[in-house]
Amino acid sequence: MTAAITACRACGGETLRPFLSLGKTPLADALVRPDDIDAAEQRFPLEVAFCEECTLVQILHDVPPQTLFVDNYLYFSSFSDHLLEHSRAHATNLITSRGLGEDSLVVELASNDGYLLKNFAEQGIPVLGIDPAPDQAAVAIENGIPTLVEFFGVEVAQRLRAEGKQADVIIANNVMAHVPDLDSFVGGMAELIADDGLITVENPWVHDLVQHAEFDTIYHEHFSYYSCTSVHNLMRRHGLFLNDVEYFPDLHGGTLRWHCGPVEDVSDRVREFTALEEAEGVTGFAYYADFGERVQANIDALRALLIERRAAGRTIAAYGAAAKGSTLLNASGIGTDLLDFVVDRNVHKHGLMMPGVHVPVRPTEALLEEQPDDVLILAWNFADEIVAQQAEYVRRGGTFLVPVPTPAELQQAVQSPGGSNVGGAAEDTQTEALS
Repeated sequence: MTAAITACRACGGETLRPFLSLGKTPLADALVRPDDIDAAEQRFPLEVAFCEECTLVQILHDVPPQTLFVDNYLYFSSFSDHLLEHSRAHATNLITSRGLGEDSLVVELASNDGYLLKNFAEQGIPVLGIDPAPDQAAVAIENGIPTLVEFFGVEVAQRLRAEGKQADVIIANNVMAHVPDLDSFVGGMAELIADDGLITVENPWVHDLVQHAEFDTIYHEHFSYYSCTSVHNLMRRHGLFLNDVEYFPDLHGGTLRWHCGPVEDVSDRVREFTALEEAEGVTGFAYYADFGERVQANIDALRALLIERRAAGRTIAAYGAAAKGSTLLNASGIGTDLLDFVVDRNVHKHGLMMPGVHVPVRPTEALLEEQPDDVLILAWNFADEIVAQQAEYVRRGGTFLVPVPTPAELQQAVQSPGGSNVGGAAEDTQTEALS
């Protein structure tokens, strides 16, 4: 069952203006077992709207979090080398800049398999992970990362405070988008953070999502899509301040890391980003008004590209059995008629099928075993990493295709949607100030 949203999940405003509908799609991470191929799959409306009062972009139908993140969640962070490097750099910087030590406490919300917290634990810094996904939490606990297997909110924060726990640092990477009850989530961070503590939040930037037509990053697990302006408004309602921002153009199609805390100390970078959003119209509905038309043009172009290559007798596979791939395939109507299989490094997905379209998921070794003529990179946010890993596939004559911002054959030195140079080894993630 889904709940229709009529008021903004952040500010309660009732001026929500829809601008994109991807129809009814299956849950993006609900991969199908072969034994269940004939069973009916649930599909839910996937519509997106803009709040004219606080500028938050959000979906209009909520699937219960238990269904999304406990019953059907197979994402393990440790399968991405690029993400591991990014996370380790983040942890190292925090240890140095915050002077963290054995008397500190670092709390990560949506800690997954402990991929980030292990960097602190290795230095003897106390950590606590909080994540409702049981399989991922079990891996973290097995690896020595204390983890609470539950959803985070005000009640959890109050309980931890009652136990004498206060966080010097709270990290929330790619989770605030996954939260339907933002009041409880952000209120919980305000409750748990120390008076001089730091909260860092990472999520893709809605500015880049729209600019690069990244419609496949929209799915039911992502309740909200953030700008600096909407984060500023959200934090202020809970007594927190957006004090700094970092930009990672190569991560997830363009990611921002917001630095927040109970003490106001706003940097020039925050002012620059919010000024840019105002100047480019990110804070108004007109910025989003034609997004649906642009997405449909992308879908039509992608189908035409695959149909043309299939008609020429080419074999086509895909890389990345992730949620964005599910959205792209279902919204575009791309199934086994155009794709032979999908490969993924995540062993938990092998032998299953993509939701809705039922394209089988195989290990990455299948690319060399089958040597398809083309591989559509569904996980385009890790294109550098994928191309580097699959150098032998390319050497044998294989061709990569990318679906966004414009469906095309990937050539050496072509720029990826996030701005990185695709075709060589994955570059180190760099923090860039707005220029």
